[in-house]
Amino acid sequence: MDTYVYELGENLYINLTNRCSNTCSFCVRNGHEGYFGNKLWLKKEPTAEEVLGAIGDVSKYKQVVFCGFGEPTERIDVLMQVAKELKKKGCVIRINTNGQGNLINGRDITADLAECVDVINVSLNACDAEKYQKLCHSRFGEKAFEELLSFAEKCRDRGIDTVLSVVDIIGQEDVEKCRALAKAHNLKLRVRAYIADN
Repeated sequence: MDTYVYELGENLYINLTNRCSNTCSFCVRNGHEGYFGNKLWLKKEPTAEEVLGAIGDVSKYKQVVFCGFGEPTERIDVLMQVAKELKKKGCVIRINTNGQGNLINGRDITADLAECVDVINVSLNACDAEKYQKLCHSRFGEKAFEELLSFAEKCRDRGIDTVLSVVDIIGQEDVEKCRALAKAHNLKLRVRAYIADN
């Protein structure tokens, strides 16, 4: 049976799709069926009704996070339907994204997101466009890097708590370059530990 929602720590996670505009070399999907015991490869993408039907009492969660085995903005319409319903119930909504949602959808989706998203975590992953493409292999090529920075700035300017993140395996020198880049764009940066296996 497909896993549309799963719990980790104090949060509820929503798995909308396995589609992604990146094929990152370090992605947890590589060689894994799931994440912390949750099988996240989908046979069928869920409708908004199916996702909402799989969610029980949301009051016990610190955040509801759109993050599964794909890029959540690949399904922006379903994401918005679910997020709006959960927002009515007082949920804090977060999206973990590669920041390519505007490219994926061919339009600026940040105004939509600002209606119901509280926190956006944008995976920066590298300190420049060339290194990003070598690591993340975006279908949009090197322009994906500048686009994700622009996306993050737009989200921030619309009042969403926006955080860039990098994984520590890129090395200390590049982490420091990412810090400088985030500062130059007036964005917060979080350095995450790499999870090799779960």
